[in-house]
Amino acid sequence: MRNQQNNYRIYLVVITIVFLFGCTVSPEPVELPTPEIIRIEYTPTSTLTPTLTPTLTPIISPLRTIAPTLSPTATPDPYEDYYIENLQARTYGGGVLEEAGDLNSNGGFTRKVFKYRSQGLELFGFINIPEGNGPFPVVIMLHGYVDPASYSTLDYSTRYADALANNGFMVLHPNLRGYAPSMDGKNALGIGDTIDTLNLISLIRQQSGSPGLLERADNSWIGLWGHSMGGGIVLRILVIDPEIDAALLYASIHANEEFNLAYFDLDGRGEEKITAPAASLRKISPIFYLDVIDASISIHHGTADSVVPIAWSQFLCTYLIERNAVVDCTNYPDQPHTFRNSGDVHFIDNMIQFFSSTLN
Repeated sequence: MRNQQNNYRIYLVVITIVFLFGCTVSPEPVELPTPEIIRIEYTPTSTLTPTLTPTLTPIISPLRTIAPTLSPTATPDPYEDYYIENLQARTYGGGVLEEAGDLNSNGGFTRKVFKYRSQGLELFGFINIPEGNGPFPVVIMLHGYVDPASYSTLDYSTRYADALANNGFMVLHPNLRGYAPSMDGKNALGIGDTIDTLNLISLIRQQSGSPGLLERADNSWIGLWGHSMGGGIVLRILVIDPEIDAALLYASIHANEEFNLAYFDLDGRGEEKITAPAASLRKISPIFYLDVIDASISIHHGTADSVVPIAWSQFLCTYLIERNAVVDCTNYPDQPHTFRNSGDVHFIDNMIQFFSSTLN
């Protein structure tokens, strides 16, 4: 301020805002009761999106120096693009889903190759289109980790896609990033695969009913299926896209990325581990946002799984039940990471029953 008596008094007030951040709490696995099959359903209640915004407490203190203090330039957060809230704020879609060839089928459906673009990558997969006029509810199937050098488009998960198509579901099975002929790209923690799948979902919604592969697709009923790392993609999509109707998790990796990074040699998806701090992993991990899920969920895991601990699925089941989610959980005695023989037959029956009851 200026004093007209030519006596100047200079005051500099510095307002320091202290941000109080809570400690990251990583949920601990919880064991379920001993029954093999647990079927519990709850009607979801209204939920609030979890917030990570800390309470701000301003503190005012005088600074006795006259020299002005410049604010330091903030260091960019290298993990900001991975945060759930930023993935929620993105827009998805654009381009077109195109036919790229025929594949043999051995059931009451037609199988074709599709391709589309996502983040500049050309991605491929197969689509099973049931016989009949439709429209058919849609299931997007996300495979687990396989050595990309030994992966083929009609890999182990094809039998599950075929079973669904033979029961009246249109199934889209993309080859994830780096699984030929899909192009490879940046994919830490499966974030790239998540964006690709969200772009695919948007194309299904936009193109269903129009001439082409999706002409007989019913975009009002969309479900997700994910095995192992594919289950991790499903969990992340569920907290980003609230319009998904149903999701099946088959021996899924953990919803908390701290567990995946601590447990696997890589990051659970064949990628090099990132070294994000705990505060960033909290903003990346779906576990802290599951209250927003409105989809019905079905969780399946084998008791002899040596790849992904069954305790992770048991914990997730309990966690969702406590939050009034619509969820059913099934353990499969003596079944490994990918089910076999009678266990696989039982799983396929449960899978068809689940989607038949939720996508209609």
